[in-house]
Amino acid sequence: MTLLDAKGRLFGKVSILDVAAALIILMVLFGIFLYPGTSGSVAQVGATTKPVEVDVMVRGLTSSDPERLFETIKNSDTTNIIIRNQPYGQVKVKNAQLLPRSTAVPQPDGTVIALPDPRPELNYTLDMLITLEDDAQITDSGPVFGNSKVKVGTQIELDGDLYNFNTSTVDVRVLEDS
Repeated sequence: MTLLDAKGRLFGKVSILDVAAALIILMVLFGIFLYPGTSGSVAQVGATTKPVEVDVMVRGLTSSDPERLFETIKNSDTTNIIIRNQPYGQVKVKNAQLLPRSTAVPQPDGTVIALPDPRPELNYTLDMLITLEDDAQITDSGPVFGNSKVKVGTQIELDGDLYNFNTSTVDVRVLEDS
Protein backbone atom coordinates (compact mmCIF):
# COMPACT_ATOMS: atom_id res chain seq x y z
CA MET A 1 0.00 0.00 0.00
CA THR A 2 1.39 3.42 -0.93
CA LEU A 3 1.39 6.53 1.19
CA LEU A 4 -0.54 8.56 -1.43
CA ASP A 5 -2.65 6.95 -4.16
CA ALA A 6 -3.66 8.37 -7.58
CA LYS A 7 -6.77 10.09 -6.15
CA GLY A 8 -4.79 12.03 -3.49
CA ARG A 9 -5.85 9.90 -0.54
CA LEU A 10 -3.55 9.02 2.34
CA PHE A 11 -3.24 5.26 2.69
CA GLY A 12 -6.17 5.00 0.26
CA LYS A 13 -8.69 6.16 2.86
CA VAL A 14 -8.51 9.91 3.72
CA SER A 15 -8.16 12.82 1.30
CA ILE A 16 -5.12 15.00 1.82
CA LEU A 17 -7.36 18.09 1.52
CA ASP A 18 -9.48 16.85 4.44
CA VAL A 19 -6.34 16.38 6.55
CA ALA A 20 -5.14 19.92 5.68
CA ALA A 21 -8.55 21.41 6.56
CA ALA A 22 -8.61 19.55 9.89
CA LEU A 23 -5.10 20.83 10.74
CA ILE A 24 -6.13 24.42 9.96
CA ILE A 25 -9.23 24.10 12.17
CA LEU A 26 -7.14 22.69 15.02
CA MET A 27 -4.62 25.54 14.74
CA VAL A 28 -7.42 28.13 14.81
CA LEU A 29 -8.98 26.51 17.89
CA PHE A 30 -5.58 26.40 19.57
CA GLY A 31 -5.06 30.09 18.80
CA ILE A 32 -8.46 31.10 20.13
CA PHE A 33 -8.60 29.06 23.33
CA LEU A 34 -5.05 28.33 24.40
CA TYR A 35 -2.87 31.21 23.25
CA PRO A 36 -3.30 34.25 25.54
CA GLY A 37 -3.78 37.50 23.69
CA THR A 38 -4.45 41.10 24.65
CA SER A 39 -7.82 41.68 26.25
CA GLY A 40 -8.67 44.91 24.43
CA SER A 41 -9.51 46.56 27.73
CA VAL A 42 -8.60 50.19 28.35
CA ALA A 43 -7.88 49.33 31.98
CA GLN A 44 -4.37 48.16 32.74
CA VAL A 45 -3.24 45.28 34.86
CA GLY A 46 -1.99 46.55 38.19
CA ALA A 47 -3.84 49.87 37.93
CA THR A 48 -4.97 51.23 41.27
CA THR A 49 -8.63 51.68 42.16
CA LYS A 50 -9.74 54.90 43.86
CA PRO A 51 -13.03 56.67 44.47
CA VAL A 52 -13.86 59.18 41.75
CA GLU A 53 -16.45 61.96 41.62
CA VAL A 54 -17.83 62.92 38.22
CA ASP A 55 -19.90 66.09 37.70
CA VAL A 56 -22.33 65.95 34.79
CA MET A 57 -24.38 68.88 33.54
CA VAL A 58 -27.89 68.60 32.17
CA ARG A 59 -29.07 71.53 30.05
CA GLY A 60 -32.58 72.00 28.69
CA LEU A 61 -34.09 68.66 29.75
CA THR A 62 -37.82 68.87 29.07
CA SER A 63 -40.38 67.30 31.35
CA SER A 64 -44.06 67.92 32.09
CA ASP A 65 -43.17 68.03 35.81
CA PRO A 66 -39.52 69.12 36.15
CA GLU A 67 -39.73 69.53 39.95
CA ARG A 68 -40.83 65.91 40.42
CA LEU A 69 -38.13 64.67 38.05
CA PHE A 70 -35.48 66.67 39.92
CA GLU A 71 -36.65 65.30 43.28
CA THR A 72 -36.62 61.75 41.86
CA ILE A 73 -33.00 62.15 40.76
CA LYS A 74 -31.90 63.96 43.92
CA ASN A 75 -33.48 61.35 46.22
CA SER A 76 -32.07 58.40 44.26
CA ASP A 77 -29.27 56.52 45.96
CA THR A 78 -27.96 55.16 42.65
CA THR A 79 -28.46 55.46 38.91
CA ASN A 80 -27.32 53.40 35.96
CA ILE A 81 -24.82 54.99 33.59
CA ILE A 82 -23.93 54.20 29.99
CA ILE A 83 -20.62 55.53 28.65
CA ARG A 84 -20.09 55.56 24.87
CA ASN A 85 -22.97 53.08 24.40
CA GLN A 86 -21.33 50.66 26.87
CA PRO A 87 -23.42 49.97 30.00
CA TYR A 88 -21.25 50.43 33.08
CA GLY A 89 -23.65 49.68 35.91
CA GLN A 90 -24.83 51.58 38.96
CA VAL A 91 -23.09 54.57 40.50
CA LYS A 92 -23.97 56.59 43.57
CA VAL A 93 -25.83 59.89 43.09
CA LYS A 94 -23.94 62.03 45.58
CA ASN A 95 -25.63 65.36 44.87
CA ALA A 96 -27.98 67.09 42.45
CA GLN A 97 -28.57 70.80 42.27
CA LEU A 98 -30.78 72.96 40.08
CA LEU A 99 -29.08 75.57 37.94
CA PRO A 100 -30.86 78.88 37.45
CA ARG A 101 -32.09 79.89 34.01
CA SER A 102 -31.24 83.49 33.31
CA THR A 103 -31.06 85.81 30.35
CA ALA A 104 -28.82 88.80 29.65
CA VAL A 105 -30.74 92.08 29.89
CA PRO A 106 -29.10 95.29 28.58
CA GLN A 107 -29.55 98.30 30.84
CA PRO A 108 -30.04 101.95 29.81
CA ASP A 109 -26.52 102.84 31.00
CA GLY A 110 -24.99 100.22 28.62
CA THR A 111 -24.29 97.51 31.19
CA VAL A 112 -25.74 94.02 31.02
CA ILE A 113 -27.19 92.11 33.97
CA ALA A 114 -28.52 88.57 34.28
CA LEU A 115 -32.18 88.24 35.26
CA PRO A 116 -34.40 85.17 35.54
CA ASP A 117 -35.69 84.16 32.11
CA PRO A 118 -39.42 85.04 31.92
CA ARG A 119 -40.34 82.75 28.99
CA PRO A 120 -43.27 80.49 29.99
CA GLU A 121 -42.01 77.46 28.02
CA LEU A 122 -39.05 77.27 30.41
CA ASN A 123 -41.45 76.06 33.10
CA TYR A 124 -41.05 72.65 31.42
CA THR A 125 -37.26 72.59 31.17
CA LEU A 126 -34.64 71.64 33.69
CA ASP A 127 -30.96 72.54 34.08
CA MET A 128 -29.02 70.72 36.79
CA LEU A 129 -25.59 69.66 37.95
CA ILE A 130 -25.35 66.06 39.18
CA THR A 131 -22.39 64.62 41.09
CA LEU A 132 -21.86 60.88 40.64
CA GLU A 133 -19.45 58.79 42.71
CA ASP A 134 -17.93 55.34 42.23
CA ASP A 135 -14.63 53.49 42.30
CA ALA A 136 -12.60 53.66 39.09
CA GLN A 137 -9.30 52.29 37.92
CA ILE A 138 -6.70 55.04 37.75
CA THR A 139 -4.44 54.73 34.71
CA ASP A 140 -1.78 57.01 33.25
CA SER A 141 -4.42 58.55 31.00
CA GLY A 142 -7.04 59.08 33.72
CA PRO A 143 -9.91 57.28 35.45
CA VAL A 144 -11.60 54.30 33.77
CA PHE A 145 -15.13 53.07 34.55
CA GLY A 146 -15.46 49.53 33.24
CA ASN A 147 -13.64 49.77 29.92
CA SER A 148 -14.42 53.46 29.26
CA LYS A 149 -12.23 56.44 30.05
CA VAL A 150 -14.06 59.30 31.73
CA LYS A 151 -12.81 62.80 31.02
CA VAL A 152 -14.30 66.28 30.79
CA GLY A 153 -16.53 66.27 27.71
CA THR A 154 -17.37 62.56 27.84
CA GLN A 155 -21.04 61.93 27.10
CA ILE A 156 -22.70 59.88 29.85
CA GLU A 157 -26.22 58.55 29.62
CA LEU A 158 -28.16 58.38 32.90
CA ASP A 159 -30.81 55.68 33.10
CA GLY A 160 -33.25 55.32 35.98
CA ASP A 161 -36.71 53.87 36.52
CA LEU A 162 -38.46 57.00 35.20
CA TYR A 163 -35.79 58.74 33.13
CA ASN A 164 -33.15 58.24 30.46
CA PHE A 165 -31.15 61.19 29.13
CA ASN A 166 -27.68 62.20 27.99
CA THR A 167 -25.39 64.48 29.93
CA SER A 168 -21.97 65.98 29.46
CA THR A 169 -19.10 65.52 31.92
CA VAL A 170 -17.87 68.86 33.27
CA ASP A 171 -15.49 67.72 36.02
CA VAL A 172 -13.68 64.57 37.18
CA ARG A 173 -12.08 64.40 40.63
CA VAL A 174 -9.98 61.51 41.91
CA LEU A 175 -10.46 61.29 45.67
CA GLU A 176 -7.98 59.92 48.13
CA ASP A 177 -9.01 56.73 49.89
CA SER A 178 -10.77 57.45 53.16
